[in-house]
Amino acid sequence: MLPAATTMTRDPGVGTARLTSIDTLRGSVMILMALDHVRDYFGAPGLNPLNLAQTTVPLFLTRWITHLCAPTFFLLTGTSAFLARGRRSTAELSRFLFVRGVWLIVLELTVIRCLGFQFNADYQVTMLVVIWALGWAMVVLAALVWLPTTATLVFGVVMVAGHNLLDGVRSAHPLWVMLHSQGIVVNRPGFVVFVAYPLVPWVGVTALGYALGQIYQWNSERRRAFLLRFGLALVAAFVLLRTVNVYGNPVHWAMQASTAITILSFLNVTKQPPSLLFLLMTLGAALLMLRALDQRTPRVLQPALVFGRVPLFYFVLHLPLIHLLAVVACYAMNGAVHWMFESPNLGVYPFTPPPVWGLSLPVIYVLWVGVVLTLYPVCAWFASVKQRRRNGWLSYL
Repeated sequence: MLPAATTMTRDPGVGTARLTSIDTLRGSVMILMALDHVRDYFGAPGLNPLNLAQTTVPLFLTRWITHLCAPTFFLLTGTSAFLARGRRSTAELSRFLFVRGVWLIVLELTVIRCLGFQFNADYQVTMLVVIWALGWAMVVLAALVWLPTTATLVFGVVMVAGHNLLDGVRSAHPLWVMLHSQGIVVNRPGFVVFVAYPLVPWVGVTALGYALGQIYQWNSERRRAFLLRFGLALVAAFVLLRTVNVYGNPVHWAMQASTAITILSFLNVTKQPPSLLFLLMTLGAALLMLRALDQRTPRVLQPALVFGRVPLFYFVLHLPLIHLLAVVACYAMNGAVHWMFESPNLGVYPFTPPPVWGLSLPVIYVLWVGVVLTLYPVCAWFASVKQRRRNGWLSYL
């Protein structure tokens, strides 16, 4: 179906063909993302999987493994932008990143909000989540591409490594909330806007991804050695800093009633805004996976390669599919569905829990597999369309 979906990545470097390792990793984490969203819609209302006082080990790990998704999205967005330099001038690349970034922000506030997450257009509650932040990251990257790559690297390192120094700043100013403090930016009767993804340091992760793109100009042996060593170094830095409990995460780990829960406490790092330790843990794993996928895509991950070639198309489709399944389940369990279209306040986002709601974790996994299998043929078709046609508008989908 996809002739370009070979199991070998061409060497050397950038060229015009997209590297299969990048698309395969992106597609893999998008599959994981669907698991998190299925759990969001079908899990027990009010149960926080990261709350050690109420979670279980399987539930915690189901949420924790999906932490890999967002950092990988932002990292590979930057890497893909660097690779695009091989076929675009700096001005063309900057313009494309700016326009695409604005398009993502608009898409988040319209299609994804009204037809994906919430199934209503009353705008009583609007959550600014990953696509919104990714759009702003691309807008900032549109300016950074004019700088030397070393300067972009320094920008990313400073933002990622240093932003936890600002954890003590407490401000409800909308600009600060959007940059570094998850919270409400607009709070009026019947109209609330909540920033779930503050921009710092997600913008920095995208800048690091842009600088990472340089390694795809190296020969295979040097690139693989770098990914292995640097990936292990990031994971080791996470373990060391987390152990000493001094810097890098606003909440320290602590001994718990059992060894298993103590381990969960150690792994339970802050995602919003993503702490230094959160990013060391997830980006280290991402680099190690890029190393494992370099030059070879295992047959079992070929479907992930397809999803990774149409990431926005997959994202826009998977949310309404999951929400529609929730509507069907709601009718079967309650005989009515109006709750699935109602989100009048932050306490009942993205829908109002019906009187009877919440499925077991094994059933959630079954539904997740069903969602991914349903999306595969549609995404494979669209990937083939993008491969056959070079229409500029397709790059925005």
